[in-house]
Amino acid sequence: MRKKYDVYGIGNALVDLEFKVDEQFIYDHKVKKGVMTLVDEDTQFRLINAINADDTVRKSGGSAANSIIAISQFGGKAFYSCKVANDEFGDFYLKDMKDAGVDTNLDDKKREDGITGKCLVMITSDAERTMNTYLGITTEMSRSQLDEYAIKDSEYIYLEGYLVTSNNGVDAMKAAKKIAEDNGVKTSITLSDPSIVQMFRDQMIDVVGASVDLLFCNEDEAKMFTGKDNIAEARDALKRDARRFVITQGKNGAMIFDGDTFIDVESYPVRAIDTNGAGDMYAGAFLYGITHGMTYAGAGKLASLASSKIVSQYGPRLQWHEVQGVLQKLK
Repeated sequence: MRKKYDVYGIGNALVDLEFKVDEQFIYDHKVKKGVMTLVDEDTQFRLINAINADDTVRKSGGSAANSIIAISQFGGKAFYSCKVANDEFGDFYLKDMKDAGVDTNLDDKKREDGITGKCLVMITSDAERTMNTYLGITTEMSRSQLDEYAIKDSEYIYLEGYLVTSNNGVDAMKAAKKIAEDNGVKTSITLSDPSIVQMFRDQMIDVVGASVDLLFCNEDEAKMFTGKDNIAEARDALKRDARRFVITQGKNGAMIFDGDTFIDVESYPVRAIDTNGAGDMYAGAFLYGITHGMTYAGAGKLASLASSKIVSQYGPRLQWHEVQGVLQKLK
């Protein structure tokens, strides 16, 4: 019997605030370009004021949330566990997730006072996205936000690597993974960001444990996680950590291990203007594919096409009609 949910996601709940900036802004404000950096609220507020832009793009986000929303847009059924505060940004987040068709653990009566996390996404002309994140109340994400019944009624759980930055987050990831494994639910994880793997490698290894069913990463994350200097050695080393995995390679496509063989998936050539959310879209589209009868090669092709659409526009999310266009193109 088919489960109620295709994928149950667990991750940070952040409201993404996107701005276009120039290289000089990055240099003047001593921002580390091209990666996600955790900052305090004052630092984030100072940067937002310094940008002083009128055309802010605001979306509900968080890496896993982007993937979960993509699954819903493609026609899958998804659930998301997260934590937002009882504030204006929390209200926005809850409404945006509902509008996206995603079920959540959020409830107006249960939200606590505090500050909902925000991610300042600065996009330069070379399409690089630089993220400064103030986590706010999402640092308190714990196993109490998990919905055991929803986990059991899912084909996959999907764990966001960014959660390893807090002890509560690690505990929640491990608890969800145990519930899933005890009930025959497949486990998947994204390593999220090279800087996270570098700083929290031990915690990431602890969460992965003996193995996961499916792991998502890029080349840098694969090398950092395995401790290998080149991608050929890293992909072989990943076999002991994941039964199957996907290594995204930007304009060079992706390398997929389906449990038996390696599959190379080509990228779709586009002019990239914003790489924000490309990896999230890839994971979401891929998970949708394999939970809806596609082969790993077919899911990789869908994910590659969807990601190419993401990087050719601003923002980590496609419009509903664009998602249908991706599906139609592959028929």
